[in-house]
This record gives sequence, structure tokens and C-alpha cells, in this order.
Amino acid sequence: MLAEQVHAFADLLARLIELVGVTIIIGGGAIATVAYLRHGLRTADWRSAYDQYRSNLGRAILLGLELLVAADIISTITAPLTFESVGLLAAIVSIRTFLSFSLETEIEGCWPWQRAARAPSQEEARVNAVHR
Repeated sequence: MLAEQVHAFADLLARLIELVGVTIIIGGGAIATVAYLRHGLRTADWRSAYDQYRSNLGRAILLGLELLVAADIISTITAPLTFESVGLLAAIVSIRTFLSFSLETEIEGCWPWQRAARAPSQEEARVNAVHR
């Protein structure tokens, strides 16, 4: 009885997380599109607006994918574990993880292990802020 309730709760939780993930992707895409149009129309600098749009859209997709992966992992609690279901889960998580890694690399413009060298020190950031 308790095991069935736990499975039902885990299944419901996984579905809710999937819904939130999809909502973030769709809502983030809509917000990024509005911001793109506002920036482009206001400044007429469509290239800059496009770069910002890609980053914002990528961030929305990235966050949504993270939640979808979490939902897939939680849903394994409710699914009967067979080699086929575990293999399918592994494939889905691998594909979504690769997409997340690719999007993050695209957004940041460098490999994850190069971020520390690319980020300005706090002193450089303070000096740049003073000179603006």
C-alpha cells in the first residue's frame, strides 16, 4: 500500500516537473522573443539584439532541459526496471545532457574548463566599472 502511494507520488511529481520544464522553455522563448524585438526596435542594433536573443533563448532551453532530465530520473522510480527501460532512460538522459552541454558552451562562448581564465578578476571588473 505504502509503496503504491510512493510510486503514485513520484509519478505525479515527475509529471509536474516535466510540465514546469516545458513551461519554462515555452515561456522563456516568448520572453526572449519580446526582449529581442524591444531591443532591436529601440536601438536598431539588430546584431546585438540577435546575440542577446540567442543567449536568452539558450538559457531558457537549458533550464527546461535540466528539469526534464530530473523528471526522467524521478520517473524511473515508478517504471518497472528492465534492461530496456534503463537503456531508454540512459539514452534520453545522455541526449539531453549533451544538448545541455552544447547549449551552455554556445551561450558562454567557451568550453566549461576555460571559463575561469576568461572571467575578469574582481579588480579588473572594478576598474572597468570606474572607467565607464
